[in-house]
Amino acid sequence: MSTAQSDTRLALAAEAQDLLFREARTANTFTDEPVTDEQFREIYELAKYAPTSMNQQPLRIVLVRTPEARARLVTHMLDNNKPKTATAPLTAILAADLNFHDHLPTVFPHAPDAKDYFADPEVRAHSARFNALIQVGYFILGIRAAGLAAGPMNGFDAAGVDRDFFPAGDLASLVVVNIGKPGPDAWFPRSPRLTYDQVVTVV
Repeated sequence: MSTAQSDTRLALAAEAQDLLFREARTANTFTDEPVTDEQFREIYELAKYAPTSMNQQPLRIVLVRTPEARARLVTHMLDNNKPKTATAPLTAILAADLNFHDHLPTVFPHAPDAKDYFADPEVRAHSARFNALIQVGYFILGIRAAGLAAGPMNGFDAAGVDRDFFPAGDLASLVVVNIGKPGPDAWFPRSPRLTYDQVVTVV
């Protein structure tokens, strides 16, 4: 489907479709232009509207800004991910709050006993990870909406990151994301996508 065709069938303008989807890529290098706290706040203010079961909102974000914290994080990254994490203008650790249910009285107030549904730690952890990963997808779109590029990675020692950054054991790391303006040779060749007919079945 061409951009012109899709623009007549979707409410989102073609330029926004390109920014968020068709022309957006995972960046592997970044310029040294900083990502400000104000920019990141605007990203969050979009991404927070991601749908989650019972409005759980379990995603938690740690912004790695200090040289000391970045050096610690780099030690946990797989070799190919070390240099780009060391040089990105901003890196975020995205994690699931395993105690998200503590907030349910506030975020899901019409079910006063909602917190009790997640008394089992295994059930709670599964729901936290599942719903936080939904939020991760929206978070990446928020970065793109800000005119920035995201470099999401799961090539890292999650257990090591959790020990180092979340020693209380209440958060579980999911994805590490480098954020900034794309630098030289930022893109790998676009990998093929499955076609509509390969994915969609009508019953």
